[in-house]
Amino acid sequence: MKKNSNETLILGIETSCDETSAAVVQNGTKILSNVISSQIDVHRKFGGVVPEVASRRHVERITLIIQKALEDAETCLEEVDAIAVTKGPGLVGALLIGVSAAKALAFATGKPLVPVHHIAGHIYANHLVKPLTFPLVALVVSGGHTELIYMTRHNQFERLGKTRDDAAGEAFDKVARLMKLPYPGGPQIDRLAIQGEPRYQLPRAWLETDSLDFSFSGLKSAVMNLVNKARQRGEEINYTDLACSFQMAVLDVLVEKSIRAVKKTKVKHLLLAGGVSANSSLRIRLTERARQEGIELGIPPLELCTDNAAMIAAAGTYQFLDGKHADLSLNADANFSLVE
Repeated sequence: MKKNSNETLILGIETSCDETSAAVVQNGTKILSNVISSQIDVHRKFGGVVPEVASRRHVERITLIIQKALEDAETCLEEVDAIAVTKGPGLVGALLIGVSAAKALAFATGKPLVPVHHIAGHIYANHLVKPLTFPLVALVVSGGHTELIYMTRHNQFERLGKTRDDAAGEAFDKVARLMKLPYPGGPQIDRLAIQGEPRYQLPRAWLETDSLDFSFSGLKSAVMNLVNKARQRGEEINYTDLACSFQMAVLDVLVEKSIRAVKKTKVKHLLLAGGVSANSSLRIRLTERARQEGIELGIPPLELCTDNAAMIAAAGTYQFLDGKHADLSLNADANFSLVE
């Protein structure tokens, strides 16, 4: 494919956790390729992601995945304008594989190197479906993050609220493990919850009045206490109803605080982003509430909810256009902050 002079082609690389991915995105909106190699089957027998195993798998796959992404896009490194890579946050060993590969390619080709924040990538997954309309609020929910982000333009992020302890996805996984559900636990709870009734009384952490922060540690502890006490008494637990009760407690807070954030900032556009955005009940609940409030809601398709390089390339496009490049001293940062 011969690139036109008015086109921007970005090669994206993502290795923050247990997906090895590379993609080529045109003009920040059009996916030409998005190759993802998942490690779920590898980590399932351990009940969660093992960092050392994840890093080793990235090393084995990264070169082949990048090559496949370029082939699928019918382009080559010479045609690419820049190389965008997830700098963080994530598992530091896994991140280092992607960063090292990107730096090697940048050194070999002389192409600009663009460091991308993983959460920015999740937000820009929506941009690959429909261009972002500013100002907006984004609810980001994943295994490591639960936060509300306010944006007035590209590459500008203001945090309105964040989790003070466990992220929503982390709570899902821990409760799923307690219920002895297979990894990954979030989708398993979602499937059970749809069939159950919310008959178990579980807490909602609203925190201080008008706070947009989240807290799921108390909810997780409440579920643990309920299960442990029932086991000690020899009582039977209806795990289908427990899954429904737990999921409803999480979603009540996520949906309500998202609407509060939209009203507080007086915006008309709300985005859902992150791995937990694949949760079917969250998608339904937020869609219905947004309709009631007259809010335009953006939700990425399921294939763009989980970690992928297309979202990194999309976010990286606007950093590249803003001249936000890195030199070859770029390093992975497991605690990389989205808000400067």
